Amino acid sequence: MFELVLLGMFVGTISGFFGVGGGTVLVPFLLLLGYETKVAIGISVVQMVFSSMYGSYLNNKKGTLDIAMVTSIGIGGFIGAQTSGFITRYTSDIVLEIIFLFFAIFALGRLFFSIKEHVTSKKVSRLTLLIIGFFIGSISMSIGVGGSLLLVPILVGFLHISLKNATSAGLFFVVFSSVSGFISHSIYGKIDMYSGAIIGLASLLGVYIGVHLKEKVNPNIHKKLLMFFYLLIVEYLTQRIFL
Repeated sequence: MFELVLLGMFVGTISGFFGVGGGTVLVPFLLLLGYETKVAIGISVVQMVFSSMYGSYLNNKKGTLDIAMVTSIGIGGFIGAQTSGFITRYTSDIVLEIIFLFFAIFALGRLFFSIKEHVTSKKVSRLTLLIIGFFIGSISMSIGVGGSLLLVPILVGFLHISLKNATSAGLFFVVFSSVSGFISHSIYGKIDMYSGAIIGLASLLGVYIGVHLKEKVNPNIHKKLLMFFYLLIVEYLTQRIFL
C-alpha cells in the first residue's frame, strides 16, 4: 500500500506539473513494475476518474471551462468509451502497447510543432462534436489514457478554440470517458479496484503539488522537460515491444 501511495503521488505530481493525463504517465510505470498490460490499463482508468474530476473542478473555478461545448463531446466520449472494455479484452497486449507507443509519439510531436491559435471559434454542430468524442473515447480508453492529447489539437487546430479553454475542455472530457471506461472495463473484469483507488486518491495530492510547481518553472524549461519525459516513455516502450 505504501508503494502504491508513493506511485500515486508521483504520477499526480507529474500530471499536474506537465498537464498530461494520468494514464500517459501511469501505464508505462505500471508496466515497468511488472503489471500485465490490461491490468495496468484498468488501474489507469480508475486513477483518471479521480484526477479528471478534481482538475475540472479547479478549472471551472478559474472560469476556463466551456461546459456547454464540452458536454456534447463528452457524451460522445462516454458512448465511445463503452466499447473500450470489449476492445481491450479481445486485443492482444502487444497490439495495445504498440497503440500506446504511437499515442506517446503523437504527444511528443505536439511539443515539436506548436499549434496555431485563432481569434474566433468555429461554429460546429453538436452531431460533429458527438462523433469526435465517440472516436476519441473509444480509442483512448482502450489503452488507458484520457484522450485530452488527441482532443486538444482538434479543438485548437480545427475548431479554433483557444489553447487555454481547449486544455480545460480536454480534462473535462476525461471525466466522461474515464467514468464510462471504468464501467466498461469493470464489465469485462479488468479492474484492480484496490490498486486503482489507492493510486487515484494519492494522485490528488500529487496534482495539487504539481500544479503549484509548474507556476515556478520557466515555460521554455518546462517544455524541454516535458519533451525529455516523453522521449523516455517512447524509448522504454520501443525497447519493451521490439527488443
